[in-house]
Amino acid sequence: MKKESVDVLVIGAGPSGTIAASIINKAGYNVRIVEKMKFPRFVIGESLLPRCMEALEEAGFLDAVKARGFQEKFGAKFVDQGKICDYFFADQFTKGWSWTWQVPRGEFDKTLADTVESMGVPISYETTVTGIEFNGTHSTTTVEDVNGEKSQIEAKFIVDGSGYGRVIPKLFNLDRPSSLKARKTLFTHVVDVNRSMADEPNRITIIVHKPAIWIWVIPFSNGKTSVGFVGEPSFFDPYKGTPEEQLRALFESEPYLRERMKDVEMVFEPKVLESWSATSSTFYGDGYVLTGNVTEFLDPVFSSGVTLAAVSSQLAAKLVIKQLKGEKVDWEKEYTEQMMQGVNTFRTYVNAWYDGTLGKIFFADNPNPEIKNMICSVLAGYVWDLENPYVKNHDTALPKLVKLIELGKKLTA
Repeated sequence: MKKESVDVLVIGAGPSGTIAASIINKAGYNVRIVEKMKFPRFVIGESLLPRCMEALEEAGFLDAVKARGFQEKFGAKFVDQGKICDYFFADQFTKGWSWTWQVPRGEFDKTLADTVESMGVPISYETTVTGIEFNGTHSTTTVEDVNGEKSQIEAKFIVDGSGYGRVIPKLFNLDRPSSLKARKTLFTHVVDVNRSMADEPNRITIIVHKPAIWIWVIPFSNGKTSVGFVGEPSFFDPYKGTPEEQLRALFESEPYLRERMKDVEMVFEPKVLESWSATSSTFYGDGYVLTGNVTEFLDPVFSSGVTLAAVSSQLAAKLVIKQLKGEKVDWEKEYTEQMMQGVNTFRTYVNAWYDGTLGKIFFADNPNPEIKNMICSVLAGYVWDLENPYVKNHDTALPKLVKLIELGKKLTA
């Protein structure tokens, strides 16, 4: 059996894997990526957050992404029965990037992968990890290519950025259920000929369809738009027929979309995803670290997936370099606790979205601009800024704010 030795093996060629691979490679280490799929491939997570830009910049990817001409994104618009709440990233509390992109992920991910290959990091596509044996921090990984040929890769460290594939959690029984409710989405891309009817495309639009049921509208620079409905699985039960018939009926049921999506061409038959939330019992071990969706995937509502993937891989790469240099790394304190700060902040906002707390804040009359800017920082992905009280006190700040809003209504009634 063919054997190869590298410093670091990266599993997965999505944003998490390529960002980590690039940063480690730039530090002078020998890196190889194995990827189960053939690129480009379809995946959701199409609306980035400004915090991603810092990781893309450190990885050396910004110029390549800019050259693709993806749709620039400057904020997020929330809509509920005619009420509109706009968040513009330029107004955020935290100092950082004030814009990012909306991207067809197949093209975006391939851009990152092609760029990291041009930096000297080889990628083996259509290659599946079938087993991993650890000997301390060193490992031997068995992989199988598309032709069924097996080989082994010896590494001093593994970065698992395999996303939904969750390679190491599945191999070593680390998968754990998420605390979030199971939800479902039905979505597609459309040829958005009626886009001029809306004040897009420079931000994502999130529409409250019914309590705990929402819609995303993500315009791309190529004239296509990603649109999907999200909610509890039972919400979709009354809609019968093919996936396309179901989604067209859903378009018709939403006043904000009825004319916009009337008779639009669907680029592909609508897809279904459900019960996507997942977590792991640990984010690291002797000789490996989990990054991106392999750690914990929450919910698509605030586009946190790619941000957590980018930041976790950026942080993990630096710690891997530190360890390979022979320096001591406290993975619990320096990695898990750092990542859980971001995950838990996003989780609070996800739960507050579904239980109606955020709706009361977003659509309140005369919102406090300073508080709005603090919340805007969360929506921009700056969930590690402990100078922001709506990050530091994320679990208590939102309910307190709602109480103040309700008190104000009573005083003016």
